[in-house]
Amino acid sequence: MNFFKRAWLNLTAKKGRSILLILVTSAIMLFVLAGLLIRNAADTATSNAKKSVGATITLSANREAAFKKMRSSTSTSKKSKPKLTTSPVKLSDAKKIAKLNNISSYSATVSTSANAKGFDAISTSSSSNGGGMGMKGGMSSSSSSGDIAISGVTSTASTSAFEEKSSKITKGRGITTADEGTNNVVIESELAKEDSLSVGDTIKLKATTGSKKTYTMKIVGIYKASSSTSTEQGPGATDPSNSVYTSYTFANTVKGSKYKNTADSVTFNVSDPAKVSAVKTAGKKLINTSKYSLSTNDSSYQTVKASMDNVKSFADKIVWLVAIAGTIILALIVILMIRERRYEIGVLLSLGEARWKIVAQFFVEMVMVLIVSIVIAGAGGKFVGNKLGQQLVSQQTTTATTSSTSTQTQGGQPGGGGGAPSGGSKPSGNMNGGTPGSSSSTTTSQKQTELDVSVTVLDLVELGGFGLAIMFLSIMLASGGILRLQPKKVLIE
Repeated sequence: MNFFKRAWLNLTAKKGRSILLILVTSAIMLFVLAGLLIRNAADTATSNAKKSVGATITLSANREAAFKKMRSSTSTSKKSKPKLTTSPVKLSDAKKIAKLNNISSYSATVSTSANAKGFDAISTSSSSNGGGMGMKGGMSSSSSSGDIAISGVTSTASTSAFEEKSSKITKGRGITTADEGTNNVVIESELAKEDSLSVGDTIKLKATTGSKKTYTMKIVGIYKASSSTSTEQGPGATDPSNSVYTSYTFANTVKGSKYKNTADSVTFNVSDPAKVSAVKTAGKKLINTSKYSLSTNDSSYQTVKASMDNVKSFADKIVWLVAIAGTIILALIVILMIRERRYEIGVLLSLGEARWKIVAQFFVEMVMVLIVSIVIAGAGGKFVGNKLGQQLVSQQTTTATTSSTSTQTQGGQPGGGGGAPSGGSKPSGNMNGGTPGSSSSTTTSQKQTELDVSVTVLDLVELGGFGLAIMFLSIMLASGGILRLQPKKVLIE
């Protein structure tokens, strides 16, 4: 009788012991499979994050170099008043960076302001001063800062406000590249409501600097902003409803002829966040670093990656801990099983059966148990993996959010946005606060990553490999007793 047949007969004859082995092995395989599924899902989530989360590189004036230059000039001429001089970004320089590998698109941002003419800007004030609508013509509290904040962009769709859905077009359309060189404008819904404006109407904006020319603007869209904070900080802050979007070319026109073909900043979208450092290094070689600086923003990708790395690490620990514990448990069970079957082993040895065949019989019995256990684990692995995986992701997301909030609380300082666009002039518009649609933000939204835990044939094959390794090790640990048994002594006992 061959050892395959003996293994089958032994399992079917002792059903209670076989069921116990199947239950123990199924529990071990279930947790090993859950660990494998979570690890694979974490790898997939990290790969998807490269496509969905994205990363950006921003080209802007080098304020640090400008401050050093200002201090050096002040030290040589102590009588003169300190003057900060920064340079706007030339679009010709930005286009050089746009040609680099892994740059999918780019958008320019120009911030300035103007005064409303022929319609009322919305004004806000504290309860002690009283509140109400702005005055006709939009008189501003500052001689060089208007009551209408202009955000010149390449397209509204590429701004963070619209990408993150904090602002959305409700009527008409947004600004696109086709609006370059035009006076088209997108205004906020509250401003449109208060002044009875709609798509197709015209408004007039009066520049606060230079020739103070008045421009006639055509409304091509109306958007709804969810922000409740003002676009400027301090006295004379303008209401967020007074923020309008135009093409960056018009914003430059308002600022003056010397700003033609420039931008306050240019944001480049990196198609592969993992390559953001390489792109930044390559970009620095194409610009004058004494005038410009490149800053990266891949925090969302790094947050997801760090979270998934922690989940993956924990999943690996689950796999190995369960595999080691499973090997020990099964080895102990097989040792007890062998001790119980000493007489059977003695008879087989006395009949001339080779010792390796007896060991092979036990291994075949455990493999048969393993096959049934893998089927059971495959049925329940997705459920256990989902529950455990989402719990791990939830913990990692909470930790990341707490860390991000703490960092912003300790490190966030007002007035860290843009600087004066040119030699010592006061920045027009809301340069100190975040412009609508700018990449700076006082809060970070942490989105919980979804783990797509699914059982595939490859997962079951991998589980089978782990199972066979566990079975082999447990049988080898227990087979020492079989190799030492003497058939005559066993039968006499």
